[in-house]
Amino acid sequence: MVWILAGVFFATPFFSLGQQTTPTSKRTVKIAMVQMNVVGNDVDANLATAEKLVAQAAARGAQVAILPECMDIGWTHPGSLINASAIPGGRVFTRLSQIAARYKIYVCSGMTERDGNKVYNAAVLINDSGRLVLKHRKISELDIGKVYYSTGDRLNVADTKLGRIGVMICADAATGDHSITTALARMGPDIILSPCAWAVPPGYDNEKEHYGGTWKDAYIPVAQRFGIYIIGVSNVGKMTGGPWKNWDCIGASMAVDNKGKVMLQCPFGVNAETIAYVDCVY
Repeated sequence: MVWILAGVFFATPFFSLGQQTTPTSKRTVKIAMVQMNVVGNDVDANLATAEKLVAQAAARGAQVAILPECMDIGWTHPGSLINASAIPGGRVFTRLSQIAARYKIYVCSGMTERDGNKVYNAAVLINDSGRLVLKHRKISELDIGKVYYSTGDRLNVADTKLGRIGVMICADAATGDHSITTALARMGPDIILSPCAWAVPPGYDNEKEHYGGTWKDAYIPVAQRFGIYIIGVSNVGKMTGGPWKNWDCIGASMAVDNKGKVMLQCPFGVNAETIAYVDCVY
């Protein structure tokens, strides 16, 4: 079921009691899908937007806020090679940690990581006390991203008071054989969170070819097979640098429930900044 209130989206899944063989205690986790505008290579502006939207999500009772891939600099922006920062200790991670602690909310965010002479397309999960509980480095980077980012070499999950949470990034799910998502699912998460940057060429006609088929194909089979939620959150805004300069990041963020059904797809468009809310019950 989906509710729309003042431009904000809500969704909760349906469950069949007939599928339960024994009485169980259910946990409900409210997730905020923060489909924010990312400005290429403007770290300060992007962190300010992130804090504003995370604060709104926390005020509406969200327990987790998911921010997009490379939220700080923008995916494949050349500034990544100059302005990437450390995890932990760097200015982007430190600010995200402060935001999580200030608003008492878990934050999952993509960011650009500097580690020595290497740069990674990374994502962090920070708990509501501001502590890093998981870091992931993207494994399945597109060829155009390999100019900027080194390749990650592991998957992991975190046991939290909200359940067992796994993190991947965008094309980690789009290998064609579901190999990375399946490996992560075998670690037993209740939820997989995926910061993303979904982009299309200028003039893409969403009415003619509705965006999202790639991610349905990537998420649904794994969610259904393993009984887990998978939530991908993309940014919006014009890409201002890199190989896809002038392409549009268009949101269309997607949540799939633990039965393999699409719970919610967010609005499509370069200006479609919004927060969507889904309840995950497990």
